[in-house]
Amino acid sequence: MGTFSIWEVLFLLCFAVSWPISIAKSLRTKVVIGKSPLFMGLIILGYIFGIIHKLLYSHDIVIWLYVFNATLVSIDLALYFTYIGRNRRELLGKKD
Repeated sequence: MGTFSIWEVLFLLCFAVSWPISIAKSLRTKVVIGKSPLFMGLIILGYIFGIIHKLLYSHDIVIWLYVFNATLVSIDLALYFTYIGRNRRELLGKKD
């Protein structure tokens, strides 16, 4: 179990606070227009690479922050796909 960087922890904690805000907004408004699934997918991929790095080179407790953040972004991405169809229909003036 290696030592971890406080800066890496602070970086990941900032994101760990930010994603729930985005998730809460999606749940509250059910509006996801303007969010980018490509962006969220790339963020998830970045966290996966961070997890791989931790597993291979620097196995420490910080890995769980990467897993937590990847989970949060995955939830936000799932909400995007849940609401985007309805959002597009509403933009076109067609109600459910």
